[in-house]
Amino acid sequence: MQFKDVIGQEGVKKHLVEEVSRNRISHAQLLLGNPGFGGLPIALAFAQYILCSNRTETDSCGTCPSCQKVSQLQHPDLHFSFPTVLTLGSKSDLFLGNWRQKIKENPYFNLNQWTLTIDEKGRKPVIGTDESQEIIKKLSLKSFEGGYKIMMIWMAEEMNTTCSNKLLKILEEPPEKTLFILLVENADSILPTILSRTQLVKLNRIPDDLIKNELKTRFNLNEQAAASQAALANGDWVEALELSGEHQQKDINRELFVQCMRVCYKKDVIAMIQWAEKMASVTKEDQKNFLRYALHMFRQSILNNYVGDQMTRVSEEEADFLKNFSRFITGNNIQEFMKEFSDAHYHLERNANAKILFTDLCFKVMRYIHFA
Repeated sequence: MQFKDVIGQEGVKKHLVEEVSRNRISHAQLLLGNPGFGGLPIALAFAQYILCSNRTETDSCGTCPSCQKVSQLQHPDLHFSFPTVLTLGSKSDLFLGNWRQKIKENPYFNLNQWTLTIDEKGRKPVIGTDESQEIIKKLSLKSFEGGYKIMMIWMAEEMNTTCSNKLLKILEEPPEKTLFILLVENADSILPTILSRTQLVKLNRIPDDLIKNELKTRFNLNEQAAASQAALANGDWVEALELSGEHQQKDINRELFVQCMRVCYKKDVIAMIQWAEKMASVTKEDQKNFLRYALHMFRQSILNNYVGDQMTRVSEEEADFLKNFSRFITGNNIQEFMKEFSDAHYHLERNANAKILFTDLCFKVMRYIHFA
């Protein structure tokens, strides 16, 4: 993986290259941002740049033996740690084959996608105590090729408390030429003592134009479809890929959204409860995807009201629906809609009862939609 293969994040790339050129590489870096912003690809490109024996001013050469080993994820001084389902195996090394295959297929993926790769039941993965012992053991050995030893911890917020505490000392006083790269989506889930020992590097959302152009190139989408999916992805390439690979799911979300708005507008309580039961029967990821889609449609509705269709980014089917629907989303209720659907997404992530959550959401929509 080279920096040129990473979508966007030009400021972060420049910062990391300057660290190497000035020989001021912080021993522990924390890359903060959604997996779809490109944390893992950037970390891989950074590791390859450090280990490259013929690097340029802006990127690794991509051809030297070290670059070849990193690109194949086989470099002896590059180590990986990631969440695993403890009942299947408590150490990352047991799943290295799956990990390498997943990255080679596409280095942009989230925790749910990784979990389903190793466990069809989708049980919650963690980075446990046994893994912390493996990390310390690997980094206590000398570098095989005389340069840096790099430990990459993906989704580091999934470390349990015992694991985090065991790594505190080596994070504060690492062996010479040891680099930790922690990839984190939610900094609030990391122990403050871990955060204080790392240099924070924030990843930015990928600009919509970049995502749109990538979608057009890779999936041969037309301008309108690519712009709609880029807007819905909200700067997240994983989301953009899911939308592009699952057109049917987007159609399902549109129909669910239309149904919800209609039954709530009619104050049809029985239909509202039936809709909530239907939503409760799908997977949690599909529920969260729907809520994100609904937030997107509310944003597009308010844009349509104030500036017309010049700035809206929707498909033809969505545009037809918004012609009549957008007048029900105004300054009188947009804040309430955005807050309730954002809160619903937050509570779903924390294992709220889906049936109760969507039933409550329906009654709130019924109230707010008549505020317009």
